[in-house]
Amino acid sequence: MTVKRMDNVGIVVEDLDAAIEFFTELGLTLEGRVPVEGDWADGVTGLRNMRVEIAMLRTPDGHSRLELSRFLAPPVVADHRTAPVNALGYLRVMFAVEDIDDTLARLVKCGAELVDKVVQYDDMYRLCYIRGPEGILIGLAQELR
Repeated sequence: MTVKRMDNVGIVVEDLDAAIEFFTELGLTLEGRVPVEGDWADGVTGLRNMRVEIAMLRTPDGHSRLELSRFLAPPVVADHRTAPVNALGYLRVMFAVEDIDDTLARLVKCGAELVDKVVQYDDMYRLCYIRGPEGILIGLAQELR
């Protein structure tokens, strides 16, 4: 076996505080927030003179993490936040939730917008896409069985 686990998913944001607030309301726990820069960071990313602030959040089960990054340098070069669901590349993060209606009600207070509607897939799931902080596409899934 070559892969032990998926360690984290990274999302670049402009407003790190708002993104942390949103994802902690969703149920993730902030593990830490640190500035990152230096030769090692430049070497791993391929960006020279990189300066970024990173917040790491953990899912309630402890198995997955979300890395939120706010780049201070170099400037952001592309913006995919409003791309439709059929765009190439990174699309969304899907979270399993206990109660999709309660989750939506709480996240709307943090600025989330439902993309279209909550749908039911057979008798297995209720699903929806929302736009979270800065238009980030997020999936929510409530298992019905």
